[in-house]
Amino acid sequence: MIHLKTISRIIGTLLILLAGIFLLFSIASPFLEGNDLFGFLVSALATTLAGLWCLIIGKGSKGEFSRRDSYITITVCWIAFALFGSLPYWLGGHIPSFTDAFFESMSGFTTTGASILDNIESQPHALLLWRSLTQWLGGLGIVFFTVAILPMFGIDKVQLFAAESTGVSHRKVHSRVSVGSRWIFGIYILLTLVCTVSLKICGMGWFDAINHAFTATGTGGFSTRQASIEAFSSPLIEYVLTLFMFLSGINYTLLYLLLFRGKIRELYRNTEFRVYLFTVLGFTLAITIGLLAQGDVGIEKAFRLSIFQVVSLQTTTGFATTDYMLWPPYLWMLLSFAMIFGACGGSSTGAMKCGRVAILAKSIRGEFRRILHPNAVIPVRMDGNPISQDTRATVLTFTCLYFLLIFIGWFVLMIMGLDFLEAYGISVSSISNVGPALGTFGPAYSWSALPAAAKWLSTLLMLIGRLELFTILLMFTTSFWKRR
Repeated sequence: MIHLKTISRIIGTLLILLAGIFLLFSIASPFLEGNDLFGFLVSALATTLAGLWCLIIGKGSKGEFSRRDSYITITVCWIAFALFGSLPYWLGGHIPSFTDAFFESMSGFTTTGASILDNIESQPHALLLWRSLTQWLGGLGIVFFTVAILPMFGIDKVQLFAAESTGVSHRKVHSRVSVGSRWIFGIYILLTLVCTVSLKICGMGWFDAINHAFTATGTGGFSTRQASIEAFSSPLIEYVLTLFMFLSGINYTLLYLLLFRGKIRELYRNTEFRVYLFTVLGFTLAITIGLLAQGDVGIEKAFRLSIFQVVSLQTTTGFATTDYMLWPPYLWMLLSFAMIFGACGGSSTGAMKCGRVAILAKSIRGEFRRILHPNAVIPVRMDGNPISQDTRATVLTFTCLYFLLIFIGWFVLMIMGLDFLEAYGISVSSISNVGPALGTFGPAYSWSALPAAAKWLSTLLMLIGRLELFTILLMFTTSFWKRR
């Protein structure tokens, strides 16, 4: 049985919160460059009415909630936020096409960072700030923020948290989910504040610094400049953003243990973090050597271009300091591997995650050993603990689905008229929530030239990827909707 009243109550509460944010933006809009008061006011009104309607439906909710309800709630919440989040773009007249407005909103909340805007600098500052905030909110998750700041629903928060959060396993900061969520939320805010101040010190204005701090810690990649970070022409800004993108790719529980408990050894002992660190260094070294072999840049610039692009794509942020499509094609392949690998589970990043990559690698090695020693009992371990057969099966299923969806998206996009390279890049970028793709949809271009149908397909892939595949795909199974 689906508990519609409880689901409606949660969604209604979240929409009222979103309406409050719109109202704040409408108040702040006249004080920012480019007045966008009308768009935010009407968006606030429409969102409030929808939220009140949901709360009326949810009146009398007894707090009954099942695992199936959690998946429905998460899916509807993300779609609703993307839908209502598109209103300031559309109603304000800044993005006349609703398809494009919804695409920009979904790309923001899923922290993908692909944009259809061709002249970002011409947009009102309030709209650009809202655009960056969508990525900051989507970085940890819409419902995650609710669990952190509104422990009021009287339901099993573990189910909601597990349906939205990412990674293979989740080490608890605190025995109570709401308390642990607030600790992680605090770290998220701290990273954002330190990043903002650091960027300001490096020469950015306050507006640019706040926006880029939002999208760096949210690993989203929206910029206030059409040329992204390249527009600032500052090696110092590039190194600072590289650092904060890298930190934002670490599991937030590990960051908590490091910052508040001083447990530095936990980083070195964590297999997923080691895989993350070594893959970033490996890709960076290989690309640096590749750029030096071209003879066009010096060592420092080659290293800076390499590590920025690798960290940006592997953390699925999507900032750019150069058009990597001008590099040799074999370097594109390395960057596409970085897009697929991703960073750590329990962070704000997308893609496969290094934890799954590590489990796959250990499972393959264990299988070879079992073939050589068929009678031996050889457990597969991670961080000293044996990996259960269920976990390995889940990781294998996820990996198969992940690549199957890439191939399906790739194939359908080619049917829609895109060439081989572009279709592959958009499919990988969308489901991995990266942003820049390949070909004419690489870092130097927007996605405005995509056919409308391709934009809707991309938004679907973005949502599926952001919610770790299973949450959305479960909706398409007959067993999910059967009474039991």
